[in-house]
Amino acid sequence: MDLAWIIFGVTVAALLFLDIGVINRKPHIIKPREAMLQVSLFVGAAIAFNVGVYIWMGPTTGLEFTTGYLMELMLSVDNLFVFILIFTSFCVPRKDQHKVLFYGIIGALIFRMLFIFAGVTLVERFEWVLYIFGAFLIITAIKMTVEKDDKEMSPDNNIMVRFFRKFMPVTSDYEGDAFFVRKPGTGAKAGKMTLWATPMFIALIVVETTDIVFAVDSIPAILGITTNVFIVYSSNVFAILGLRSMYFALSHILGAFCYLKYGLAGILSFVGIKMLLPLLEPITGVDMHVPVEMSLAVIVIIMAVAIGASLIKTRAPGSAP
Repeated sequence: MDLAWIIFGVTVAALLFLDIGVINRKPHIIKPREAMLQVSLFVGAAIAFNVGVYIWMGPTTGLEFTTGYLMELMLSVDNLFVFILIFTSFCVPRKDQHKVLFYGIIGALIFRMLFIFAGVTLVERFEWVLYIFGAFLIITAIKMTVEKDDKEMSPDNNIMVRFFRKFMPVTSDYEGDAFFVRKPGTGAKAGKMTLWATPMFIALIVVETTDIVFAVDSIPAILGITTNVFIVYSSNVFAILGLRSMYFALSHILGAFCYLKYGLAGILSFVGIKMLLPLLEPITGVDMHVPVEMSLAVIVIIMAVAIGASLIKTRAPGSAP
């Protein structure tokens, strides 16, 4: 297993270097065609890694990775809508959006690792925690279904942004693609060169805190598939690695997926119910464990129905363009 972690780490490091050091070395506007090629790269890497898991760790573990990856990828799509709101709110230049997302993903890798290790440890020590996670996912699915989509995001409402501004001044304008700059201070520090954050860094804080909120939903969901730390974390990482490219590939047509949130709610509901089913075993006397093959099939079907229904709706006569 140690070798598996080494291979995984080297693969992720190579993909990150290829992304920021080669493909996107110079800030530029990423067009849909270029973004789709990058999506193909990251999805191809995930498939190749999945094949390796299947061969080395066995069919069951390989299917767990596939199920976890597809579920996390589907749940991560919801982040794309939030990215649009964040970049619109902060007026982040299009050519600099990739940099914000890149460092946002680096933070996500760290925070999700902490969440996953904590979650798996809790489940292994207190199995009943899975039932709490299951109930939480069902409640989240219900909230996702009934909540309205017209909420506006204001950076000033983000608790981390308000907290940060108490300790460091923030420039009113962008300073190229810099996160920090040195400028003359104000007030007691007037005339002295002090460190200022830029709106780019504030946008990064919002991206990071938003990912933490999404992780609270997605990590319990994948723990309903497997508690294998390696599979949970690696499938998470491969799903979010391609998230930036997916954003640039789909940002101009995300509005077409009008039933996406219902698909996400369906996936969360299914996994939540799956986690609660063992509670019925003492009553029914029947093994209520849902095979990973069935979980994979259900998730794929829900995804396909949500996407298909959305495309039919948007192409129907009289629908919004």
